[in-house]
Amino acid sequence: MTSVHEDRRPARPTVQDKVAAAGSELIGGPVGRRALLGAGWWTPVRIIALVAIGMFALGMVQKLPCYNGGWFFGAGSQYTHACYSDIPHLYKARGFADGLVPYFDRLPGDMEYLEYPVLTGLFMEAASWPVPDGGGLQDREQIYWLVNAGMLLICTAIVAVCVARTHRRRPWDALLVALAPAFALTATINWDLLAVALTAAALLMWSRSRPLATGVLIGLATAAKLYPALLLGPLFVLCWRAGRWRTFGTAAGGAVVAWLVVNGPVMALAPEGWKKFYIFSQERPVDFGSFWLIISQRTGDPLEGANAWATALTLLLCAGIAALALSAPRRPRFAQLAFLVVSVFILVNKVYSPQYVLWLIPLAALARPRWRDFLIWQACEVMYFLGIWMYLAYTSSGDKHQGLPTEGYQLAILIHLLGTLYLCAVVVRDVLLPERDVVRRDGSDDPSGGVLDGAPDVFVLGHRRHARHAAHYGEGTYVQWGVQRHGTAHSASME
Repeated sequence: MTSVHEDRRPARPTVQDKVAAAGSELIGGPVGRRALLGAGWWTPVRIIALVAIGMFALGMVQKLPCYNGGWFFGAGSQYTHACYSDIPHLYKARGFADGLVPYFDRLPGDMEYLEYPVLTGLFMEAASWPVPDGGGLQDREQIYWLVNAGMLLICTAIVAVCVARTHRRRPWDALLVALAPAFALTATINWDLLAVALTAAALLMWSRSRPLATGVLIGLATAAKLYPALLLGPLFVLCWRAGRWRTFGTAAGGAVVAWLVVNGPVMALAPEGWKKFYIFSQERPVDFGSFWLIISQRTGDPLEGANAWATALTLLLCAGIAALALSAPRRPRFAQLAFLVVSVFILVNKVYSPQYVLWLIPLAALARPRWRDFLIWQACEVMYFLGIWMYLAYTSSGDKHQGLPTEGYQLAILIHLLGTLYLCAVVVRDVLLPERDVVRRDGSDDPSGGVLDGAPDVFVLGHRRHARHAAHYGEGTYVQWGVQRHGTAHSASME
């Protein structure tokens, strides 16, 4: 049995994780108790934030060959050096260099309007304000990239701090985020980190039992990128199982209102520009990184019906995740279901841009904080990151001896898919076998679950229970998988 004192003691990854222990030898060995709890200014959260900032800076250094000319003097070098970024290219292509207002001013060419959600468009526009009007275009694009990098660095620090504080007794798990190689490599490719930061803040607010703040942040994140809306699905299923309907309603209502506050003015004043993102997402053909591309390249079929198939597969797999959550022997943790749902969206989508890995990294660190599994997945993502640029070098160059041919790129896509599926598999195993869950081994229920943490079930698929019966087993001292816990769980009464 685990004592109450031991149950509340912060986790030490270098004691519990063999890979973390081995890696710690590079900096002097496993972390001791004093370092874990913080000594003076050097608290775990601050250390993790500094590490994340340092890795982000290394990612900027990796883009140096492009900054010094790769973005401007021929497409090939930005691919062979794997330093491509959308940011400098879209400064001119999306009208920021000419002072055009996103969604209101029509763009030259076929794009017509900015194809990004409203909050991301505002972020892109705000980054253009410090760029001077005079000077050459190349200098202005370099300044625009640097301004965006500074803003994205702030987002990185927010992500690191939020993940470190979400699991109160496991702050060091956020080192998975801070040290993730794919994070550093992809952080400045596009503007995804804005949505990732807002999503990480939403997870933190949920862990602090603040559903309204959670909903507002999810709504803002959805106004920056579509995927954060998926988190409402796991919240719905988990609140259903725990009977926390009012809590879910508060979060969902906050999300809708926040999304409308951001989108409403543009929707009303520039409806054509506002719709562009959604029309573009709907009509976008099969593109890089998806298994649909492999099928299309192998068969020669453009797969015009891929959008319908992708939607159907997403709904089917999400229904499977819901069934898993409602029938599992113990209610899954919020981070586990959030990771699975976003992974499904990524796996079956028509396109997988390399920066999409940023969506999953914070969720993976919370869902499966195990260095071996995380690094296996990261290795696959780094191989895909290199694969797509080598493939673009091959297709954009007249020299077919340079870069990665189509078959090699298809292998890189498969590696990415298999790596993500592997991490999904171990998370599903943890849901089905809760005793294998790293986070729950000390007797915890759901440290990021907020009002769900310790709450008894009122509905389990295939085993309907009366609420009073569930509440009875939620009180006093109870035993779960050999771990004794003390105290009173959250009430199971319907809200």
